[in-house]
Amino acid sequence: MSRKLPKEEYDKTLSGKFEKWLSGSKDPYVGHVEMQKQSIDPEYEKLKKQNLKEKKEIRERIYDLENNSKIRKFRKIYRGFSILFCLFLVAMLLFAVADLPPFGNADNPVNNEVSARYIEKGLQETGAVNIVTGMILDYRAFDTLGESHVLFIATCTVLILLRVDKNSKKRKEESDAEIDDRHFEPKNDLILQSAARFLVPLIIIFGVYIILCGHLGPGGGFSGGAVIGAGLILYLNAFGFEKTERFFTAKTYKWMSFGALFCYAAAKSYSFYTGANHIESIIPLGVPGAIISSGLILILNICVGVVVSGTMYAFYVMFRKGGF
Repeated sequence: MSRKLPKEEYDKTLSGKFEKWLSGSKDPYVGHVEMQKQSIDPEYEKLKKQNLKEKKEIRERIYDLENNSKIRKFRKIYRGFSILFCLFLVAMLLFAVADLPPFGNADNPVNNEVSARYIEKGLQETGAVNIVTGMILDYRAFDTLGESHVLFIATCTVLILLRVDKNSKKRKEESDAEIDDRHFEPKNDLILQSAARFLVPLIIIFGVYIILCGHLGPGGGFSGGAVIGAGLILYLNAFGFEKTERFFTAKTYKWMSFGALFCYAAAKSYSFYTGANHIESIIPLGVPGAIISSGLILILNICVGVVVSGTMYAFYVMFRKGGF
């Protein structure tokens, strides 16, 4: 049976030396390599300090915005060119406005065959009583699809700029405040909650009505979606994120926007690729004035309303909290 060696004897053994080297408690070069302490030349230190002082003086002289003659000259030239450019721009705008045709003249370029076609044959070709809706979602449906994509891209941009990552330091510091998202607001405001219980259903129903009847009268996807978005924001302010996220989260918004934009593009793809004026399709226009009429305009209005309402709510959430 082996005996336990004292520490002094163990440190002299090969195992002890290896353990000290492995733990880093002993420097293998101490006592084995000749080492000399290098003395610092005081003249070198003096030159180094003088060099740093000169560099600082040169930097201050170069970036002296008040006394530097070149910078002052550049500022004068810059201001002069700015004034000249503004005067030139104002003169060009006044010249263009003076050359415009008289307002309301029948021979103006705006009164061409395009607007006449919208007014004279809009009901016959689109089935929409509302001429504006027929123009936006039938004759110019591709432009409206682009506008809906602009809203979605704008939301993505705001999400990139304002989103607070769940694993970030800022998010962890605000975790206590995030327990109640109305940390800086009146809590459990009975007046606001009672009003919201009464108004939110009416606002959302009214928004749905504006979307569904957009082809029959004033309204449509943009205005109806804005009304529904306002209802969602009111509900959020009254009851907070915890209750709102039971039915509307970031994932819900993404899938709603994707589904609406995909449905819009798929529904009107036949006219996107033909390029002709109102190519006939198998979709009937129905009876003008009926709720189920105007071909695909009702479906497109719903798609636009979904995108607009979700975008409004997403903007508010991102600017308020940095995330859903």
